[in-house]
Amino acid sequence: MGAARSHHDYMAMAIALSYRARGNSGSNPNVGCVIVKKGQIIGRGWTQNSGRPHAEAMALEMAGDQTKGADIYCTLEPCVHKSVRGPNCASSIIAAKPKRLICALQDPDPRTNGQGFAKIRSAGIEVVENIEPHKARTAMAPFFIRREHGRPFITLKLAISLDGCIALKNGSSQWITGIIARNHGHLERVHHDAILVGSGTVKADNPSLDVRLKGLEDRSPTRYQLGSSSAPSGWESLKNIEDIKVIPHNSLLVEGGAQTAASFMRADRVDRILLYRAPIFLGGRPCLKDYGLEHLNDAHGIWQLQTERMLGKDRLEIYELRKQWVMSNQE
Repeated sequence: MGAARSHHDYMAMAIALSYRARGNSGSNPNVGCVIVKKGQIIGRGWTQNSGRPHAEAMALEMAGDQTKGADIYCTLEPCVHKSVRGPNCASSIIAAKPKRLICALQDPDPRTNGQGFAKIRSAGIEVVENIEPHKARTAMAPFFIRREHGRPFITLKLAISLDGCIALKNGSSQWITGIIARNHGHLERVHHDAILVGSGTVKADNPSLDVRLKGLEDRSPTRYQLGSSSAPSGWESLKNIEDIKVIPHNSLLVEGGAQTAASFMRADRVDRILLYRAPIFLGGRPCLKDYGLEHLNDAHGIWQLQTERMLGKDRLEIYELRKQWVMSNQE
């Protein structure tokens, strides 16, 4: 027999489930939930399409009557406010009579914000808080960025050569990376509500920006064009970077062009960078235009490497803003 699993192990499972909902939970947080009894997982859930059912509701339905006396692991405090879309999760948990609720983070939504914990405790159910909060926050970063900054969580994707180019001098760019890296890029599209390129990229390449992974075609993000008031059919248009505050999405993937990338960097609107690096030299067009950096010292200490891996022959490096990474890891 293996060693007994800890709170951290089960919370890691809940966090993994939460990623399934990222980019598909509407304005709601992408929550994950696991219900455990006598060391066995009897229920699991994640926020469903457009935010309902909630993760807890899905897991409770799966566990049924077995939830009585069980442990519920949830990445975010259960909601307590009334909604026409369904019952609040705090009440549903109380009705199911678990032994304990173990949570990663308190919900910053003022309609809940500690009230869910208080209600569940008042029913005689033990509540354990702050289990793997930084990992849960990373998984639900789009929800927290929207709450804290009033805009989507923004990922900048760059597919580059070893010399930092995104195309040959003649503009040819298909394909810099291999099929495995490109498929990973499509998976990233699944995990974002919206995707954006500049108007120059739209005119030059006429990109589809859809998801071409079998079984996930219906998860294609909403398409945006930056820099023009006239967008192609089926697309939305943004005149400038400040307009991103009004788009109704929690997450935005920026894929298009050196000038568009520089615009987002100049405006300090990038939270995460996906850097796909192919083992080739191009001597062509650089991945980033000038974005106003005047002193070399100002370039240091901004980005923190979160993870890196090989995708076939290509290397993926994922960076997050250092201030965000440090903050989430100190909670």
